[in-house]
Amino acid sequence: MKEATPWAEVFDKLAQAGAETGLMVGLGTLFAVLGGLPLGVLLHASAPGGLRPQPLVYRALGFVVDLTRSLPFIILLVALIPVTRALAGSYIGSGPAVVPLAIGAIPFLARLVQSALREVPAGVVEAALTTGASKPKIVRSVLVKEAGPSLIAAVGVTAVALVGYSAMAGAVGGGGLGNLAITYGYQRFDSRLLYSSVIVLAALTFLVQILFDLVSRTVDRRRQITV
Repeated sequence: MKEATPWAEVFDKLAQAGAETGLMVGLGTLFAVLGGLPLGVLLHASAPGGLRPQPLVYRALGFVVDLTRSLPFIILLVALIPVTRALAGSYIGSGPAVVPLAIGAIPFLARLVQSALREVPAGVVEAALTTGASKPKIVRSVLVKEAGPSLIAAVGVTAVALVGYSAMAGAVGGGGLGNLAITYGYQRFDSRLLYSSVIVLAALTFLVQILFDLVSRTVDRRRQITV
């Protein structure tokens, strides 16, 4: 019977894998914000009734975003291996795994951003238009500002999704807690490493969600007024 991994070694592996998962989720979230926020704003602005309606642009962007979001992430992960190798030089490891994580998260966040911007009352935007403010300024000073708490919550939802995505990335050598659980826990029948990895992944998910909920509530002026 195979001996269980000593706890000291379990903690060492969890610490290393946890750091790799933190790197993947952190960078993936950063790139998702850099790509998903402007894409979501563009979707909102070009939609019918938006600041600058452009039906063809909206339909083309919406098609690409929905097509990417419809693919199961594990399929997208495998399909993007040539792209990941071209951009990162390899598809093995936590660093290269950031590429498919970001590409998968950008359209996901873009739709959340679009939904958050829809929540901004039309009267607020119309009032800004009557003052002669430029459309880029309305986006920055009105839409993004008013939807700030919802946008932060959207980034939090994306970060939580990326924790799950990073675990799937471990199935194809992406590193992190998912790789630890699959390679050492499942394939080598080490239940101590398997369940420890699952517990840490669950704890990380809760922590990320709590952190973003806290920040969102802190900046939500409407909630502060009602408390």
